[in-house]
Amino acid sequence: MISTGDFRPGVVIELDGELYGVVETHHHKRAQRQAFVRAKLRNLKTGAVLERNFTSDERVPQVYLDRKPMQYLYSQSDEYVMMDHQTYEQLPLRDELLGDAVHYLKANTDVTVVFYEGQPIGVELPNAVELQVVETAPGFRGDTAAGSSKPAKLETGLTVSVPFFVNVGDRVRVDTRTGEYLERVK
Repeated sequence: MISTGDFRPGVVIELDGELYGVVETHHHKRAQRQAFVRAKLRNLKTGAVLERNFTSDERVPQVYLDRKPMQYLYSQSDEYVMMDHQTYEQLPLRDELLGDAVHYLKANTDVTVVFYEGQPIGVELPNAVELQVVETAPGFRGDTAAGSSKPAKLETGLTVSVPFFVNVGDRVRVDTRTGEYLERVK
């Protein structure tokens, strides 16, 4: 059990049978009333965010997750196969478990698989991945308006906005947290 006063970003708790990660907290002290903690929580299964108030003396069950570094190998139908680096065991994960992470996975990508009570519950990606542009409009000389961009389809099927100087065949770095273009890779 953990006191709500000890909530910090990254702490995982269990509420109503669901796992939630603490995103941010604010401690409020009211005159002549009991203090409370307003917490923003992210459901680890669905990704939905909710805000909830807790009394300052309330205690909730804290959850400890196991994280294991693995490598994405390949996909077949609706399963994505990961390999453990130490034992070389292969673990198939369903696409609904991965969510939006499937847009950033290509063969041999290192990921971290998150386990709760021996069962995989999610995948943590590196902060940025390098992907190749497979389809985009050509850039024209002099087409350099500040802040302008064009859509580009990447090798995994993800579409991002890129600057006009990016062409088909270029490799770009994409932020996996926001899905935004970061830079062109030489």
